[in-house]
Amino acid sequence: MLAVFSGAAPVLTTGAAPAVTGNPIMPGIGLCDPHAVVYGDRVYIYATHDFSAQSTHFLMRDWWVWSSSDLVHWTQAGVLQPEDTFLKRPFDECWAGFGATRHGKYFWYVSAGPEEIGVVQADAPGGPWRDPLGKPLLAKGFTPTSERDPDILMDDDGQAYMVYGAFKYYLVRLNDDMISLAETPRRLQLDHEFGPSGEGRTADKPSLHKRNGIYYLSWSSFYAMSTNVYGPYTYKGSVITPAGLAREFRRPGDTQYGNDGMWKDRHGNFFTWHNQWYYIVNDRSQPGRSAVFRDSCLSYVHFRDNGEMAPIRLDRVGVGQYDAAQARIEAEDYFAAENVSVRECPAGGFEVRGVQVGSRLSYPNIHNLPANAVITFNVASSCPGGGAIEVHEDDANGPLLGTCAVPNTGGWDKYESVSGNLNNQPGTKNLCLTFKDGAGELLRLDWFRFSHP
Repeated sequence: MLAVFSGAAPVLTTGAAPAVTGNPIMPGIGLCDPHAVVYGDRVYIYATHDFSAQSTHFLMRDWWVWSSSDLVHWTQAGVLQPEDTFLKRPFDECWAGFGATRHGKYFWYVSAGPEEIGVVQADAPGGPWRDPLGKPLLAKGFTPTSERDPDILMDDDGQAYMVYGAFKYYLVRLNDDMISLAETPRRLQLDHEFGPSGEGRTADKPSLHKRNGIYYLSWSSFYAMSTNVYGPYTYKGSVITPAGLAREFRRPGDTQYGNDGMWKDRHGNFFTWHNQWYYIVNDRSQPGRSAVFRDSCLSYVHFRDNGEMAPIRLDRVGVGQYDAAQARIEAEDYFAAENVSVRECPAGGFEVRGVQVGSRLSYPNIHNLPANAVITFNVASSCPGGGAIEVHEDDANGPLLGTCAVPNTGGWDKYESVSGNLNNQPGTKNLCLTFKDGAGELLRLDWFRFSHP
């Protein structure tokens, strides 16, 4: 029987409002080495499964698929047993893998321990799976690295690439059938090697993603950039920093791998959905976790104007839901958006730009809303007549809860706070922002917050 997991319910605390808990996304079940892939209107996590919190070594007896339509509520979509792969037997080293699709078929590339990579195929994202080769796609010793930790990049021109390896990364283009190699693997070149263990060494578990013509090679929480998929890649740093790591996600005293263990084993990947970017990643910070029994977390990812990734914020709230009791909600942390862009803000951080009539911003699952809340927006406008923000329930066609007028603030870098009253019931609401009363770019939005009337 497949499982359902919800991370939406607030947990009662001693404060006036219950705390919103979205991270870890499915705590305490051993979901780890997460790789997220978008198929249609759902996100699928192809993950490994730490089998026991009592284990003293890696014990991973199967692979998991979980899916969600909102990044908050998760349903188990499938399980892959090692008996259904080329292994044909029970196996305790069902290590990391990645999913991909082509021609209506779904593929899952998995590590048989640290030495072989196999591939299975199905007619649905969650299986049932069959092994089309009956042998490893990459056998032990095929390249001068460990044949493990495959990750797939589907490029804009339709080509599929697999990156894999530990400390020395190799890239190979796949044939159209997705189960054979189109070329000899090539080693990826980095101009600087740094990782959780320090200078001169990267990590295992590489990943590739692409945005605006730039390829991003990542390992743990570190990454490098190139304009060519084969590199060379230019090292940039880590997306996890002390400033962005909430206190409850640190491991005090664990300084072997960076401050409070923040860099160790951050296996995951970057993906985009609904005009938003995310990072899904291993975490072992919570009580009862260890190096061999881990959780997974989600965060938003924002890109600087030069293409570099800004440090993420890893906190309890997570993604796909919001806490009205917080001091503010960053506008760029939307769940879905239309006809807008996210750019660096002159005041620091990021802002939503290009807001015009027809733009949409969606923020579902806003918890702890007071009745008839006051909503305050931090906005800038150089539009002669300014504009107006409409707040709807659920979607752009839902009930109108309130409207907030935005004046011309005197420049796109001149931010002011403007407020409006909502007509809403207390509790949890899905809110959608639409815009009117002007032409062209109406306003830029930095953040918003809620307060009691």
